[in-house]
Amino acid sequence: MPSHDHAGPHEHTAHDEHDRGLSYDLPVLARRRMIRLMAGAGLIPLVGCTSEEGAASPDPASPDSPGECATIPEETAGPFPGDGSNGVNVLRESGVVRGDITSSFGDSAGGTAEGVPLTFTLTVVDADSAGCGTPKAGAAVYVWHCDRDGAYSLYSEGVTEENYLRGVQETDDKGRVTFRSVFPGCYPGRWPHIHFEVYGSLADATAATAITNTSQLALPADVCEAVYATDGYSGSVANLRRLSIETDNIFSDGYDRQLATVRGNAKEGYTATLVVPV
Repeated sequence: MPSHDHAGPHEHTAHDEHDRGLSYDLPVLARRRMIRLMAGAGLIPLVGCTSEEGAASPDPASPDSPGECATIPEETAGPFPGDGSNGVNVLRESGVVRGDITSSFGDSAGGTAEGVPLTFTLTVVDADSAGCGTPKAGAAVYVWHCDRDGAYSLYSEGVTEENYLRGVQETDDKGRVTFRSVFPGCYPGRWPHIHFEVYGSLADATAATAITNTSQLALPADVCEAVYATDGYSGSVANLRRLSIETDNIFSDGYDRQLATVRGNAKEGYTATLVVPV
């Protein structure tokens, strides 16, 4: 496993280094807990949207779906966003707008991330619409995640010259972006996840300005266990065993609206989907 103590200008503890630690996250977590408490008391409506089939949440593709729609929970971008907020800015590089993020592009080393194939689709919808029913066409989503060794391109030792597992796309008329990638590993202290930022337009994203939402997609435990039993993911097995999504310092206050629906198998690869109300 590569070291993750190389986080640019900031130093972090081994447990929280990837996401700036509990001291950074507590204001966000406290705010989200307060919202949930108020909702439980009937003071505010709080009905989220998930991409899980068969769930009671409204179908985001149907404008007639009843109910309110809660904005995707805000989360830290962590110390490795590559958006200019912590050193390097990949968003202004030619080639970052792409659907296949497995390989590096431009003047980077040209490496390719290995691992179990993962294709994931984020559907961005208007949180002010009834039942998440209105897609946000023409928005943009920037995604990034670690490789199967738990390393982040541009930052982690050994892959600072790479920019794989990062990319931007504009949402289509259904509010969707789809990325082809590999299943991320599990590094110490964090549940397996994918970071993403939503922008109002592709121009905003490639200028690295005006982020509207920052959050994280969580991956299901049974799928993680199946993937980590395959070659190349041995380092993730023990890390996952020490964690649960309920105790992860990001998802511990609720993850229902961030847990992706995943289908497939470790031999042929997986597809994941998540609805992102903004």
